[in-house]
Amino acid sequence: MRSTQIRSLFTDFFTSRGHRHVPSSPLVPAEPTLLLTNAGMNQFTPYFVGDGEPPFPRATSVQKCARTVDIENVGRTHRHATFFEMLGNFSFGDYFRSEAVAYAWELVTREFGLPKDRLWITVYRDDDEAERLWRALGVPASRIQRLGMADNYWSMGVPGPCGPSSEIHFDRGPAFGPDGGPAVDGERFIELWNLVFMESRRGEGPEKEGYPILGPLRRKGIDTGLGLDRLATVLQEVPNVVSTDLLLPTLHTVRELSGRDYHVDGPDRRSFEIVTEHSRSVAFLIADGVLPAKDGRGYILRRLMRRAVRHARSLGIEGHVLPATTASVVANLGDVWPGLRGQSSLIERVVTSEEESFARTLSQGTRLLDAAITRTRDGGGTALTGETAFELADTYGFPVELTVEAARDAGLGVDEDRFAALLEEQRRRAKTAGKGKTAEALRRLEVYRELSARLPATEFLGYTRLDGEGRVRGIVADGHVVEAASPGATVELVLDRSPFYAEAGGQVGDTGVITTEGGTKLRVTHTRYGVEGFRVHSAQVLDGEVRTGDAVWSSVDADRRAALTRSHSATHILHAVVRAILGDHARQQGSLVEPDRLRFDFAHFSALSPGQLADIEHAVNNHVLADPEVRAWYADRAEAEAAGALALFGEKYGDTVRIVDIGDFSRELCGGTHVAHGAQVGAFRLLGDASIGANLRRVEALTGHEALDRGESERRLLRELADLLETRPADAPGVLRKRLDALGAARSRLDGMRTDELRRQARVLADGAEPAGAGGHVVARTVDGVTADELRGLASEAVARLRGPGPGVVVLGATDGGKALLVAAVSPELAHQGVAARDLLADAARLVGGGAGGKGALASAGGRRTGSLDEALRTAASRAREVLG
Repeated sequence: MRSTQIRSLFTDFFTSRGHRHVPSSPLVPAEPTLLLTNAGMNQFTPYFVGDGEPPFPRATSVQKCARTVDIENVGRTHRHATFFEMLGNFSFGDYFRSEAVAYAWELVTREFGLPKDRLWITVYRDDDEAERLWRALGVPASRIQRLGMADNYWSMGVPGPCGPSSEIHFDRGPAFGPDGGPAVDGERFIELWNLVFMESRRGEGPEKEGYPILGPLRRKGIDTGLGLDRLATVLQEVPNVVSTDLLLPTLHTVRELSGRDYHVDGPDRRSFEIVTEHSRSVAFLIADGVLPAKDGRGYILRRLMRRAVRHARSLGIEGHVLPATTASVVANLGDVWPGLRGQSSLIERVVTSEEESFARTLSQGTRLLDAAITRTRDGGGTALTGETAFELADTYGFPVELTVEAARDAGLGVDEDRFAALLEEQRRRAKTAGKGKTAEALRRLEVYRELSARLPATEFLGYTRLDGEGRVRGIVADGHVVEAASPGATVELVLDRSPFYAEAGGQVGDTGVITTEGGTKLRVTHTRYGVEGFRVHSAQVLDGEVRTGDAVWSSVDADRRAALTRSHSATHILHAVVRAILGDHARQQGSLVEPDRLRFDFAHFSALSPGQLADIEHAVNNHVLADPEVRAWYADRAEAEAAGALALFGEKYGDTVRIVDIGDFSRELCGGTHVAHGAQVGAFRLLGDASIGANLRRVEALTGHEALDRGESERRLLRELADLLETRPADAPGVLRKRLDALGAARSRLDGMRTDELRRQARVLADGAEPAGAGGHVVARTVDGVTADELRGLASEAVARLRGPGPGVVVLGATDGGKALLVAAVSPELAHQGVAARDLLADAARLVGGGAGGKGALASAGGRRTGSLDEALRTAASRAREVLG
């Protein structure tokens, strides 16, 4: 059974049983505590914890997932992968254990046809009901095993929904491992399907047995995950995941590039499987908007890429590998996942660029490693230190495996225990920092979760009006719910109805005024979401008292909102133009929409030329002047995507989405506020672009009044410049260019005259040299009106012009900018004898309050004691005479 059939059979089974088929969410999750989407239930988390009402009671999906917790097991086992598709069915307060167990058993045994006598079940150690349900379906007690929290109790790995689980395992036979069930061997008894009975909330604490259970969820739910790779491995009767139709074409590509054969028991097996499996992960991550970086999800991508390249090198592949292997992923899975095809150009450019960068890293790391090996051997050591291995890995990205291999070839070991300790210390610091941020975010959310449990979501009025009636439903001060607040207090208000836009999608929140029925005024300084659909108004009580239950009149700052709509609509137009000019890969990666100004981040690989910036600005203004209609409409997610609506990476969308069309050239999913017609954006002014990371660019722009003000400011500057040049503004550039050319020519003539003057002065200095020693000469003079560079040039020229074949020394002094300057130059004969000009100035330099510097025949010194210059010059001259004998 091919993977396409498995997907269809699964989703058809559950849709025929009342489940809504929900599209996969991106690998970049909306959940702030997750780096990557790691489970099918991630997009449904709010429905489990009670942050929002589910639009349907049951759902099914095929979810893209990425997990690197088992990265070291890829290629070591037959079943682990860093990217996989999770087939799932979900219930939000609808059915629970009995139905979930029955559905799973029916699908696995009847539809997929797996023999019942080869299926094993695990349940949580205290879950008597789950065991009873499985036995009622005919599973004998001998094939049901009870395991602990580490195996059969599920959570996302961070505080959130959790619950006991039950797993279906398939016995692959004695060729894959010993008997004894899943508790004994996970390779032979491969886990296929995990059924989670979501009923509790977990708190902060270590994984496995350590985190506390905070209490029950508002509604019980079902979350299941059936791994497509593993089921395909069983149904297609192949030894491992890379041999399924999901990865086999990519495995063939690696074989062709390497010129080697792949054998399941061969010595190169692990490298073949790592390159193959990681290539799929890389392609999907880039397609979903992840780009290589030094931290976060970008670091995960970079690690996967570099790991794949390193193992490709061990297979003898010296040229690029990832462009070909990721292209095979796109060709194989692009029909099922169109996002791969749509981003194929981006994938190719990113992996090519990253491989070239890593090649340089390998070269640099190799040089540093060779130096460390030489130092260790010369010092009589037998092993590289763990600090050396860690620095190479952490600072230079040089894989520790290569360090170990190179050291072994040189007859040395590596202190891998110390390396592991340093790595674990780094991980612990990162985890602690991340948990601190997560805990703080969760503490902030908790108060609004409590409020949302008893209050409806805020009704938003702001698409059609900027004021309206409402009522205070909650007041939060200092992180606690209070009943009232007095003048001067800073509070957060929750209203039942509000025209204030809450910060989202890059657009900052509204400001304005809220007035209670009793006349109390509050200045709203920011609006954001507490939890989904729950608007929070940060405000200061100006006078009077505000109480829960008060009727209020809300008024948004109209001018500020208008400026925001101009910037937001301009951002959509800019996005469409950037993609049209630079390519479809140049998709939005982030934005900041402020009043009459915007910041826009997008994927691209090089700085924009002045011509490209001009083309983008011109195209945006052309669209604005064409005055296209701006229209917002609603549809379900599938309909919107079929209509070509662009979803932005990292944004969270519900089942029903809002689409914003600007003319016929821009269509995006968006919940923000916009102008009614394009011309209302007014002027658009692009300020320039900059790099904000690997393969990421940022442009900033002005709209509306800010753009007009910038134009007026520049017009005034041009007029002022024209007045100074005594010409018209239009002629100013040409006149200025002519004057600069004339100034340059005059400067060249002056430089020539100055050079002639300095040469003449050098001749005079040389002619005035005094005899010293046996045929030698000394010049010791002060010079007026020269710079430090000119003084050095004078000394060099003068020493070259000294009379006679004998040795000579020139010592010159000058003052410039309130500083005493000294220069000494020695003739070639003295330099060849080892006389350093710097030594002649050592004592003199101290007299003027400085030190001497320079090498060989020319040296200089300087200090702030200008009054000591003459004495310093005499001291240097005396030292020169001593040297000349």
